[in-house]
Amino acid sequence: MLIPFSMKNCFQLLYNLKVPIAGLKNAAKGGLILQSTSNNIYQNLAVEDWIHDHMNLEGKPILFLWRNSPTVVIGRHQNPWQECNLNLMREKGIKLARRRSGGGTVYHDMGNINLTFFTTKTKYNRMENLKLVIRALNAVQPQLDVQATDRLDLLLEGQFKISGTASKIGRTAAYHHCTLLCSTDRIALSSVLKSPYHGIKSNATPSVPSLVKNLLENNNTLTCEVLMESIATEFAAYHQIDSNSILISPSDETMFPGIKRKAEELQTWEWIYGKTPKFSVNTSLNLLREQSCSEMKIYVDVKNGRIEDCNIDAPGHWLPKEMLDKLSTSFIGNKFCHSEATMLLNALLRTCPKDHELYSKWHLLCEKVKTIM
Repeated sequence: MLIPFSMKNCFQLLYNLKVPIAGLKNAAKGGLILQSTSNNIYQNLAVEDWIHDHMNLEGKPILFLWRNSPTVVIGRHQNPWQECNLNLMREKGIKLARRRSGGGTVYHDMGNINLTFFTTKTKYNRMENLKLVIRALNAVQPQLDVQATDRLDLLLEGQFKISGTASKIGRTAAYHHCTLLCSTDRIALSSVLKSPYHGIKSNATPSVPSLVKNLLENNNTLTCEVLMESIATEFAAYHQIDSNSILISPSDETMFPGIKRKAEELQTWEWIYGKTPKFSVNTSLNLLREQSCSEMKIYVDVKNGRIEDCNIDAPGHWLPKEMLDKLSTSFIGNKFCHSEATMLLNALLRTCPKDHELYSKWHLLCEKVKTIM
């Protein structure tokens, strides 16, 4: 059962007095079950940060239920160019987010449930949380074959991944979050989680590809709404708390002071792309033009999302060396970014000599360069 957040005045009083949210002990004994009214990935990730940073979780575990519009979410130490198809995501309007926890890349949409379990550091136990989810699934469908793995994933029928796990452990607080595939668009999932980029060398944490399946494909009673209610009920029984889920608005500054700033930070280029571990790109592209074919070689070093070094090499008959050198040096210091590269290349095109043949080659080369970003 869902109830609106009628305790808002209690929150406001606590904030005005600068008392930790643990003061809610009179309103919620033993813990809370929260459900977001937002489908915005940055707002929901900001709620995780806010709870982790501001709430005293001693004796008061929290379950946070949330869903998002189509989004690819990478782990804190991952490389988005390695993990997903950024060009396809731009075409389809699919967001990209970097969370503050580790782990692999996942696809979110409204057919995917996100569960975040908050506890103190000493009470942190991912396997217990996954067992709780399994009990909730079996409460709806007793014959469902779901098991937790040593990697702390959930497998359906011993082979299909329906849940991935990640976590953040702070000085005193911790959270474990996981996904649950109910009715996700599996075609979109498989297409955007396939990187088209070649020649990337990086120490970033790679994702491990897995076969996936929606729970709804197994049984049409396993909808997101039914499962969220069952998980909330199981969480409440396990922790002996009220089973009502409280609806929260992640954009409400009176409820979560400072949360807007957290959400804004999570959607900056500097966080999403700039936090990518240092990497290099060493690849070749074919300059196919009519019946002739030449190979262009590109080497780029990227640190903090910006190009530190760049070398673009093409056959001498294709373009004069001074033009290639100008193109290479122009990239240094700029973001390794499709939109910024497009603006830079368009500006360089305007300086190209008024020679149709040369301009045509220069234009083709620029278009090829943009495909690696």
